[in-house]
Amino acid sequence: MDLMTVLGVLCGMGVIILVLSSGGMLKFLLNWEAILLIFGGTLGSIMIAYPWAALKFTTSAIRIVFFPPKRPPIAEIIGVIVRLAEIAKKNGLEAIASELQKLPHPFLTDAVQMIVDGVDEHILRERMEHDINTTRLRHQQQTNIFNSAGTFAPIFGLLGTLIGVVQVLRNISNPQMMGSSMAIAMTASFYGIFSANFIFLPIASKLNYYSDEDILMREIIAKGIVSLHEGDVPWLVSKKLEGYLSLALRRKTKKK
Repeated sequence: MDLMTVLGVLCGMGVIILVLSSGGMLKFLLNWEAILLIFGGTLGSIMIAYPWAALKFTTSAIRIVFFPPKRPPIAEIIGVIVRLAEIAKKNGLEAIASELQKLPHPFLTDAVQMIVDGVDEHILRERMEHDINTTRLRHQQQTNIFNSAGTFAPIFGLLGTLIGVVQVLRNISNPQMMGSSMAIAMTASFYGIFSANFIFLPIASKLNYYSDEDILMREIIAKGIVSLHEGDVPWLVSKKLEGYLSLALRRKTKKK
């Protein structure tokens, strides 16, 4: 389980509950009309915006936020590729077949299997690039879904506020009805802002982080496999991968 996600949920919820409780507002927030409007409306908009082919992976994306995939460190992947280069230099490319069961990443296993099977370098590059692009697209779709939800939810909060204000004006001569209408107006805004900034957008950010991590690892593997296939000596393989990793991290830092 991702400890930071759990701590973030506890910290955020704790602060919100504490502030609302101290102001005596907590009991007024349980408004089912506002909850249905915000979450139901957001869900409907997401269903309109994205096909089922993308939405069916949403539950697994949420699971990743709490239970992230176990990936080996990039330094370990580089070390494994360098070891494969040492074996290939001593005994030939066919000798790396003995390492297939020990490889720490499935993408690396598939790539090494293609080398052992004698796949042409052009096809090898094409297959790996296709896998990386497909993975990037799949990750981006999931991130976009939650970013969209974070955009839609506050708008439905505003819609709930407008509905509440209209009801207040309609019942301006009835103080009791005015109170309930005003509660819808205020709680709708709360749920819209809360869900966007505490649920949807944080999930999108964490998914994007894990996506960048996964893509970078696959790119490192692809560079290493090509270098291995070309017969580079182990120290050159290591230098190429370390240089590519440094460049990728610098680019990522500049984007931020």
